[in-house]
Amino acid sequence: MLNILNAIFYIPILNILILLYSGFAFIKFPYSFGFAIIFLTVIIRTLLQPFFNQQMQTARKMQDIKPEMDAIVKKYKGDKKALQQAQLKLYQQAGINPAAGCLFMVVQIPVFIGLYQVLLNVLQNGSQAKAIAEINKDLYFSAIHISSIDPNFFGLNLAISPSTAGNPLYFLVPAVTALLQYYQVKVSTPQTQPNVKAIEKKSDTGADFQKAMSTQMKYIFPLLIGWFAYTLPVGLSLYWNVFSLFSIIQYRNLNKEKK
Repeated sequence: MLNILNAIFYIPILNILILLYSGFAFIKFPYSFGFAIIFLTVIIRTLLQPFFNQQMQTARKMQDIKPEMDAIVKKYKGDKKALQQAQLKLYQQAGINPAAGCLFMVVQIPVFIGLYQVLLNVLQNGSQAKAIAEINKDLYFSAIHISSIDPNFFGLNLAISPSTAGNPLYFLVPAVTALLQYYQVKVSTPQTQPNVKAIEKKSDTGADFQKAMSTQMKYIFPLLIGWFAYTLPVGLSLYWNVFSLFSIIQYRNLNKEKK
C-alpha cells in the first residue's frame, strides 16, 4: 500500500519539484527552491481545481436552501428521524451531495502528506550526500539529478521549522499562516442575515453543536494550522500559504458575483 501511495503521490511530486528547481537553478533564478515550491503549488492547485469548484457549488446551493432548511429544523425539532429524512429530501431536490463539500479537503490530504515527505527528504540535513543520493534514486530522468539544494528563501531557511530556528523573524511564518487561514475561513463562510425569531426559539443541542463547530472552524482551526506552521519546515508553510491565497482570491470573486 505504501509503495502504491509513493508511486501515485510522492515520486511524481518529487520529480516535478526537482524539475522546477533544476530549471530555475540552470537559469540562475534567485531563491530557486522557494519558487519551485510556489510553482509546484500552482500546478497542484490547478489539478485540484475541479474539486474546489464542486465545493464552491455545494456551498452556494447550501446557502440558497438555508431558509427552507431553517423551516425544516423548526418543523421537526422534536423528531430526529423525520428531520433527517426531510433534510435528505431537500438535499436531493436541490441536487446537493453533502459529502461533496468535504471532497476538496479530503483530496488534499494525500497530496499534502506526499509533499511533506518530499520536503523532509529534500531538505533534511541540507545538501548532505546521502539525502541527495536518495532523491536522485527516485527521479525519472538522470538529466535532472542534483548535487545540492540551496534552501534559502529571502533570508529564511525552508528546511527548518520556526520552533528550531532560534530567530524571532521565523515567528512571522506561523503568524502569517494562521492569519491567512482565518481569512480563508471568513471569506468562505456564507454571510447571511440571521432570523432573530428562529434563533430565539432554537435552543436545542443541534444548534449549540453547530455554533461550536462554526467557532472551531473560525478560530481554533487557524490556530491549529499556525501551530503546525511553527513546528514543521518553513517550506511546507510556503506551500500552504500560496494554496490559501488561491482559495481566498476565488472565494472573494465568488462573493462579488453574488452582490
